[in-house]
Order: sequence, then structure tokens, then C-alpha cells
Amino acid sequence: MARVLVVEDDQFVRSALIRHLTDASHIVRSVGTALEALREVTHHSFDLVVLDLGLPDLDGAEALKMLRGVTDVPVIIATARVDEAEIVRLLNDGADDYLTKPFSGEHLAARMSAVLRRAGTRGGTRPAGAILCVGALRVDPLRRRVELDGRPLDLTRREFDLLAYLASRPGVVVPRRELLAEVWQQSYGDDQTIDVHLSWLRRKLGETAARPRYLHTLRGVGVKLEPPGRESLGGAETAGDARDADPPESAEDAGASEDHEGRGGGPR
Repeated sequence: MARVLVVEDDQFVRSALIRHLTDASHIVRSVGTALEALREVTHHSFDLVVLDLGLPDLDGAEALKMLRGVTDVPVIIATARVDEAEIVRLLNDGADDYLTKPFSGEHLAARMSAVLRRAGTRGGTRPAGAILCVGALRVDPLRRRVELDGRPLDLTRREFDLLAYLASRPGVVVPRRELLAEVWQQSYGDDQTIDVHLSWLRRKLGETAARPRYLHTLRGVGVKLEPPGRESLGGAETAGDARDADPPESAEDAGASEDHEGRGGGPR
């Protein structure tokens, strides 16, 4: 069961969404404008927002940016638009997933389950309140907080999502393609995006690609998170792969706008 806010001005579509979600035992509130949606997320707690783009008072893309200014609640975009560039822009602006209208209730349920599972909320498979511990690293998916040796880390939204996804699979090598699909919601993309965010995370974890403690890359395979001191896998692990090295400051500056729309610590 999840607490869902439906933002949809079409009464027919809105009623159908409410009916399907309530039949699936979710708690649903609904509004028809962007300003009402902002008021709802300010005064109520939600696990997920289903956001239509064609709102009467404000375009959904602008509404998404405003939502990201006050909350990190997962957002699924519902749109009749099929422009790929716009969809990519929405994902980069903070959307967690999208659905192209018309879509079935089963399709929505599957997307919701995946998003809630990644977010660690009660609608997914991970128990509510579960803390992910990897060595001295503690990741709280519900409160979106991270501590290392008892010290809180200030992470951007995407940095938190990346770290939480790896922390949910400690010691497991996660392929880059899976990270793009699950963290960035992209079936394709530039590996440099992952490398830049790994570099930022390493700096905040007090390590480097050349001397990793928690974050390890396996050349041509993927990335894993594990406690310091574990044996490497037969020499397959390497910090010398050129693309895994910390990128220059210019690369970080160029990509900063993508993921500083919100901090990992929740509403701000």
C-alpha cells in the first residue's frame, strides 16, 4: 500500500486512475492543477506522485521543477507527448519514470512497483524503515539520509539514488547498463554520467578511484559497493581503467546542473 497523489485535470482519466489505485489498496488523493499539487505535497506526506503534463494552470514540466524544489517524493510522468528529447529532459529534471498515454492499469502498477522498490518505500518489496548498512556506511532510504562513521553526508538527489541502489546489493557487481536503467531511468546513455557521479561520491566518502574503500569498479563489468578490507576478486578489480579515474573539474562543472535539483536529505 502506498500514499499516491494523482495530478490530472481530465476527469475521466482521473477517475479511472483513482479507481484502479484504490482497488489496488493504495491511499489516493487527487487534484487537477499544479498549484493544488504543490499545496498537497507541502501539507501531506506521499510515497509517489503521478503527474500529468497537460495541466490547465502550469505545464507539467514546470510543475515538476517546482515539486523538486520542495520534495524528493518519486514522480511518474503521465503524458501523451512522445518527443524523446522532452522525455529525456524530464528524466534529467527529476522525474523517476514516465508513461505514455494511453496506458493500462497493469502497466501503471508495474512502473509504480519498480519506482517504489527503488525508493525503498512501503509500496515496494523492501520493509519500511530498513536501514542499509555497509561497513561504517548507513543509508536510510525512507529518510534519504546517509552517514559515514556517524557523520552525515550531504548528497545530491542522484548521488543518493546511486549510492542507495548499490547499498541494497552489497558486494554485488552491478552492470553500468543496469545503473542507467534503474537509477537514471534510461535504457541507453553515456557512461561518463555514471563516472562523474561515482567521482563525486568517492570524494564525499573520502576515497579516490586509485585508492577505493567502498566503491569499486571492475573493468568492463560494472560497479560494486562493499566494506573496506575485503579481498578483490582475483585481480579483476582495477582502479586504473582510464574511464574510472576521477574526471577533471571541468567535467564535473559541466554535469553539475543535471543532479543538483535536490539534496538527498529530503524536502528543502
